[in-house]
Order: sequence, then C-alpha cells, then structure tokens
Amino acid sequence: MTAARRSQLSPDRVAGTVFVLLAAFAPLIFSAYWVSALLTQMLFLGVVAASLIFLSAFGGMVSLAQTAIYGVAGFALGNLTTNGNTKGLNLGWAELPGIVVAVGIALLVALVFGALASRSYGIYFLMITLVFSVIANLFFGQVTTVSGFGGISGIPIPEFLSRTAHPDRLYFVTLAVALAVYATLRYVARTPFGLTLQGIRDDPVRMASLGYDVTRHRLLAFTFAGLIAAIGGILFVWWNAQIAPSTIGLGATIDVLVIAVIGGLYRLEGAWLGALVFVLINNYAPDVGVIGDRFHTLIGVIFLVIVLVSPNGLIGLWERATVGRRRTVPGDITQERSSAEPTPVG
Repeated sequence: MTAARRSQLSPDRVAGTVFVLLAAFAPLIFSAYWVSALLTQMLFLGVVAASLIFLSAFGGMVSLAQTAIYGVAGFALGNLTTNGNTKGLNLGWAELPGIVVAVGIALLVALVFGALASRSYGIYFLMITLVFSVIANLFFGQVTTVSGFGGISGIPIPEFLSRTAHPDRLYFVTLAVALAVYATLRYVARTPFGLTLQGIRDDPVRMASLGYDVTRHRLLAFTFAGLIAAIGGILFVWWNAQIAPSTIGLGATIDVLVIAVIGGLYRLEGAWLGALVFVLINNYAPDVGVIGDRFHTLIGVIFLVIVLVSPNGLIGLWERATVGRRRTVPGDITQERSSAEPTPVG
C-alpha cells in the first residue's frame, strides 16, 4: 500500500467520516431527546468553543470573551424580534433582518473588544477578555431596558425550524452550520492570513521586524472569531427561545474554556468532542446520587485529570494512540509530533 493510500485511510479521516455519518443519521439512531436536547446543544457549543480554539491554536490568544460575544448576538436578536410580553425593546422585526443586525452588532462589539485587547499577550490578554465577559454579564443584568436580571423570553424562531412541527430541522441546520464553521476555520488557517497569524503566534517580534502589522492581524483574527461566536449565539437562542444574563455569566464563560481544554485546545475537532463530553456529563451526572449538584466539582476533576494526563486534551490521547498504531505498519514513515508541540492541524 502506497503512502498516499495510507494517508487517505488514516485514523483521523476514518474517525471523521464515522462522526459525520453518525451525525447525519442521528435522528434514525438516537432518541428524539438525544437529538433535540443533547446533540443540538453539543453542536452549537462546539461552534462557540471552535472560535476560542481558533484564536488559541492559530493566534496564541486564549480568549474568555467568546461567551460574551455570543450573548450579545442572542440579546440583540431577542430585542429586535420579540413583540411584547417580555423584557427588552420588543421591536418586532422579522427574523432575517433581525439575525443580520444581531450578528452585525456582535461583530462590532468583537471589533471593539479586539481593539482593546490585541496589544496585550499571555495572562494579560486572558484577564482583559475575562473583564469583557464580566462587563457584558453586568450590563445585561442591570440595564432593564434591554434585558434585566430575568432576561428575554419567547424569542421567535423561523417557522420552518419549529420543533413542534419539524422536530429535526433545527438539529440539521445546526449540524450544517457546524460543518461550515469547521471547514471555514480550516480554510482560513491555510490562507496567507492564517499562516501569518501562526507566525505571529510563534514570534510576534520577528514577524513585526519582517514588516507584518501584528496588532492588525490579531485584531482581525479576534473579530473573525467573534463572528463565529455570534453565529453560535443565534443558534443558542433558536434552541432555547430565551436568553438571560446567567447565560453569559462567569460559570458559562469558564464552561466554554473547559470544553475547549477537554477536547483539545490546539485542534478544531476538539471543540465538538469536548462539547459532547461536557453535555453528556452535565445531563447525566446529576442523576448519580454521589454527584447530585456537584457537577462543577466533577467537571473540575475531569479538567484537572485531562490537563495532567494529556495537555492536548482528548484529541491528544487520540493522537498518541493512532500514531503508535501507524508506527507499527511496515514502511510507514509517519513520525510522531512531539506532545509538547502545540502545532494546530485543525
């Protein structure tokens, strides 16, 4: 078997194909509850986590503002499209212009956040983006004109996505969006912009000396990741039909980071793998008597174990196992990447 043929049959490709097939036929395989409540939630949480992983893997920026940005999109959509009987502006817009404007508002917020944070690095960047999340949470919690503590309920969704009349359509739309987001992020990572961004991640001083505008590239990357997070916010509102300040609180902010780390902070696939593990634990762990309301304790222990055993998350464990198997194939020239090298391969 030639090396090209072995590459086509690599474990990563096989696993990816199996995942896509299972996702495509999920309504025929899993129960309605699994599809509408668990898998749909996994997909849009994966979209939000993917925006974080994109910044981390390709830009060296671990952002805690993604939850705030997807919340801004959700609150904006709620204010624009509701029509009475709830808090907020209740402007009563149609869904399509409401979606466009809501995403545009979230994109503008991401641009402002990025302009403020793009000149900072490391722990300073992390803390600045955490401040953004806190500000967003406090703003929507205290400004009753646009939300207030109780949030916005009864947010309309497009009629063709009604879960009463069409229980699986929202799932398939969310799946299509997740696949499109994944393909787009992989493509962007391989464009000249993406390659330049990776160079800035590795050595910003050297890239600046070569004539690249480091701050502008980091700003554009942050804004683009904000667009992805905003799309996740729209999907969340369609799924939940309401949004409250607690949706984007500190706990929710940390949850997205936990999803990314559990799945793998340097691989895009880790966003959805981590989201699946998180959703399943969040849904079933409370039914275990010993755990009960101690979900965050459990997820914290899992987070700690993952970090200690595999800094690259569950994807890192997968890579160790598959690379080990490939090395046993006669004539296979595949070399294992150093586990300490966080090279994103998306």
